[in-house]
Amino acid sequence: MTGRTVHGSTTEMIKAVAAGRPVRQPDAADDPPGDPLLIDGERFRIERIGRPLDWVMRALGDGADGSLPWTVRMWQGGLLDRLPRSVDHTIMGIAWDPATEIADLLVRDERAPVPHDLDLDAHRAVLDHMAALHARFWHFTDPVGLAPPGARYTALAPATGIREAGDGADALVVGWAALAADQPEAHELALSLAVEPAPLLAAFDGLPTTLVNGDWRLGNARPVDAGHTVLLGWGWAGIAGSCVDLAGYLALNAGRLPESKNATIEAFRAALHRHKVDTADWWDRQLELALLGAFVQLGWSKTTDTTELAWWIDRVVPTARTLPT
Repeated sequence: MTGRTVHGSTTEMIKAVAAGRPVRQPDAADDPPGDPLLIDGERFRIERIGRPLDWVMRALGDGADGSLPWTVRMWQGGLLDRLPRSVDHTIMGIAWDPATEIADLLVRDERAPVPHDLDLDAHRAVLDHMAALHARFWHFTDPVGLAPPGARYTALAPATGIREAGDGADALVVGWAALAADQPEAHELALSLAVEPAPLLAAFDGLPTTLVNGDWRLGNARPVDAGHTVLLGWGWAGIAGSCVDLAGYLALNAGRLPESKNATIEAFRAALHRHKVDTADWWDRQLELALLGAFVQLGWSKTTDTTELAWWIDRVVPTARTLPT
């Protein structure tokens, strides 16, 4: 698998990407705040990632002990080059500074708008592009060392909210407490898996896996047209079941989708079929486990919408009761 160069400095990275083309800063009046660049008239932006900057990375274990962040590993290992054409990561170069544990990503600034709500065509296109990603990496085995399967379920536990309260994770503590007050059984079941996800991971064993992005919230996922979705961040990427991405998409975009969750589930399954993925033997079990996993991650955020919360409770509590304690 052919990889990409990780540069030792931002200057070196920009020079390599520019390849002799003129580089300049755009006029301040023409651009929003950030680190914009024009390379021969094409817009780019520098995005910075690293544990010192991001409590989510710390909660996930991304870049632990000075190791390369998972996004950098995907770039260096060539995984991003294997994405289907319908999924655009926008990264053109990466520089890594081990002293600061911060990576600078030079990304194309396509200015894809962040939709508040999706129309049906855009929604179905995103589902199709998600399915294309999963089909491309079907039976994926992780060659670079991405997020461990359990990390996505422990990262947003109440302990993270306490540990990272000063950096914006306070909502975790409030949300988990509200869930305990409103749905004590669901809270207890979800919390036990957020502390120790081994029973959930064991239930997933034997079901097919793929490469998941793990963050299909609108904003990170930006549909551009019927054949193209920009998928910006890869910090939650790893090996998991296809339904894990679907369940996350449902949980992250509550109230913003143009059709029901049940209709979305069926539309995604149909998209997998179009991409030649047979779902007959595993779909039902993986779906119920993935929905439970999404609730472990994000159930704490559902307490302000009784209809939304009720849908998740009905779907996941029966599944959680079947897992060993």
